[in-house]
Amino acid sequence: MSEDLCSPGAPVAPVAPVVPVGAERGAPPGAAGSVTLIIPTFNEAGNVAELLRRLGRALPGDLPCQVLFVDDSTDDTPAVVEKTAADHPFPVSVLHREVAEGGLGGAVVEGIRRADSDWIVVMDADLQHPPHLVPELVGEGERTGADLVVASRYVSGGSRAGLAGSYRVAVSRAATWLAKGLFPRALRGISDPMSGFFAMRRSAVADGALRPLGYKILLELAVRCRPAPVAEVPFVFQERFAGESKSTAREGLRFLVHLASLRSAAPLARVIGFGLIGLTGFVPNLVALWLLTGAGMHYLPAEIVANQAGVLWNFVLIEVLLFRERRRHRHWADRVGRFALLANADLLLRIPLIAVFVAELGMGVLPATALALVTTFVLRFAATEALVYLPRRTSPAEPGRHTRS
Repeated sequence: MSEDLCSPGAPVAPVAPVVPVGAERGAPPGAAGSVTLIIPTFNEAGNVAELLRRLGRALPGDLPCQVLFVDDSTDDTPAVVEKTAADHPFPVSVLHREVAEGGLGGAVVEGIRRADSDWIVVMDADLQHPPHLVPELVGEGERTGADLVVASRYVSGGSRAGLAGSYRVAVSRAATWLAKGLFPRALRGISDPMSGFFAMRRSAVADGALRPLGYKILLELAVRCRPAPVAEVPFVFQERFAGESKSTAREGLRFLVHLASLRSAAPLARVIGFGLIGLTGFVPNLVALWLLTGAGMHYLPAEIVANQAGVLWNFVLIEVLLFRERRRHRHWADRVGRFALLANADLLLRIPLIAVFVAELGMGVLPATALALVTTFVLRFAATEALVYLPRRTSPAEPGRHTRS
């Protein structure tokens, strides 16, 4: 695992205090074999009462369990939790976040930070995840010694029946294939990496390494924490009890960005990604050149201006896909200026390098140009990472100071 995967994550977003409900019941936190059930919520007021009712029936009385709702809602979900939990047989708490940092995945990470039980179980609030499987997930982990137990739709006995329509089925399958194709080793033994229903030992979670984006938190945990061994239990994906699905086109885009961020965490992957993004920059460069010369601008100044279109294109993609987690170290204007300076310096350096390779080393023009391109590419990548995205050194009087964009 690369060093980047274990570096501390972004500062935690402000959260409201945990509101305990029924804390006098159940085993004390941290008891042997204890479980924290983390349920991230966003406007799930219509599901809370039924969910807690089914959990109360499903969880055995001798299971040391507490329920933690981590809430990003704009409706009255927290109030409904507090009201409904009064008669629940296990302690129930509500943690309302003022800023939904990291989406529902970020809510789960915040819940993990608060948990001090042996096991963490993550499930949705919409009852598409059957509550009666919670003790089975933990029991399977205890029986097999697994660090992670995934409720899977894709093993014998499982089903995705609750997915609404063939479109969502196709999207879910495509996302699964894409994730497993990009992370074959990290997801070995996990047939359903898109599942939001799983149990994991608290000791296997390196929460400082987690930087979720969107709602696919299992993928984040599996890739960054590498829990092993892994076990699975089948489950039938149910229809949503109430409310609307959170699976939108925007969440799909966040998922793709999250995949790119996870995949580019290794240095070699970042180099390859940097090169591929640079190649795509030729398109806006050429389009801008065509537009400028078509408007009557001389081709020499048009070349200079058009190059900036490619630079801006590359900067945006690199920000989003390669260095999303490092943007907080410098103000966006500082990053843009440094990146543009390095990209244009590349042009100034390449011509003298070609002259040196031809005159001093006796190379032909084409191989000299190719070698100069490779040399400046490597130098530009190293300089971009070091001068644009690595944290600035802070003085002893200002530990941890940074500027967020």
